Amino acid sequence: MTELAEGPTHIGAKGSLAYWNREFQRIHSPTLRYGFSVVSVAIALGIAFILQHYGFRDVEVPVLTVAIAFATWYAGIGPSVLSVLLSLLFFDYFFLEPYYSFDISARDLPYFFIFVGWAAIVASFSAVRRRIEDNLRQTRDHLQVEVVERRQREDEIRKLNLELGKRAVELEASNKELESFAYSVSHDLRAPLRHMVGFSELLQRQATSALDEKSQRFIRTILDSAKRMGDLIDDLLAFSRIGRAETRKTQVDLGELVKEVVAEIGQDTKGRDIAWKIGALPVCYGDRSMLRLVVLNLVSNAAKFTRMREPAEIEIGAVDRNDNDVELFVRDNGAGFDMQYVDKLFGVFQRLHLPEQFEGTGIGLATVQRIIHRHGGQVRGEGAIDQGATFYFSLPKPQLAGERTANAS
Repeated sequence: MTELAEGPTHIGAKGSLAYWNREFQRIHSPTLRYGFSVVSVAIALGIAFILQHYGFRDVEVPVLTVAIAFATWYAGIGPSVLSVLLSLLFFDYFFLEPYYSFDISARDLPYFFIFVGWAAIVASFSAVRRRIEDNLRQTRDHLQVEVVERRQREDEIRKLNLELGKRAVELEASNKELESFAYSVSHDLRAPLRHMVGFSELLQRQATSALDEKSQRFIRTILDSAKRMGDLIDDLLAFSRIGRAETRKTQVDLGELVKEVVAEIGQDTKGRDIAWKIGALPVCYGDRSMLRLVVLNLVSNAAKFTRMREPAEIEIGAVDRNDNDVELFVRDNGAGFDMQYVDKLFGVFQRLHLPEQFEGTGIGLATVQRIIHRHGGQVRGEGAIDQGATFYFSLPKPQLAGERTANAS
């Protein structure tokens, strides 16, 4: 925090120093700029006279050249031109024969042109160097601003990462608390619910003759509701156990697993006309009991929602999504669903059909999603109303399953 607090002050001091340097190296007022040019040439002329007085010869050219360089450097192009003109005039008037005249003798004419060329070269080089340094200074200032902004962004990203880490820890703790709460509540509700069902059944058997049809219907409603609540609690307990249970990963032959599930479902769908189509299925790596529950839920849903179809068609197959994953699907020609509600399918107790149409508690697909996520895969659904549905789930191939499930846990 101290470093962050001192940062803006340090940057402000640097900016002030850079601004002072720029102000010192560049005179902004036009009057001062041209005045500086005149004064520079006048001082150079005075120095040349003094040096001549003490016996130094041919010093006027370097001295006036220095004045031109100073005027160009500190005052700019316009004052530089003025300093060149003044230097030429003074050089011609005071240092070339005939003296104190603007005429130039033939003997001194080359000397004069040499001075003109030298003055122009010095002025142009000074101007170019000044422009280059100005560009470099601007680039440096721009880079300093970018560095400061980048540090600020890095600090913000660091703070956001820390905050995100804290939120992730809090969310994980909240999820564990919710799972524990759901498990405890579901477990504790089973005993009073069993009492409710038991005593309602006793009352129904012992008081049937004393109750009229309306009262008996009330008791049947209590029993049906209690049994439905019992099913909900059992499914919620199973859903909570999936999040708490450890996965025992082994090689799983999905073809054999699907055959077992289809045989089990076939016992409950005797008398129905169901056309089963089972494709070649791969071997994967995962918890066999959990994956069996995934297949059982999906195939059970397909059998349930094709109850009104004659014949019902259920297809189970697999496709290679890429080099890392294999995707399995369960397709049916049943009631289907509206795709705008597809996100609700995998929520706990979320149903898109009335209980009178199709039984169920709305936990099956949520269980499927939790199991597949624990195996490092994804779940998705496609469908249309009265045109069937297809549910896909992906699993990592055996060589990547260990790493993927470790990250998912």
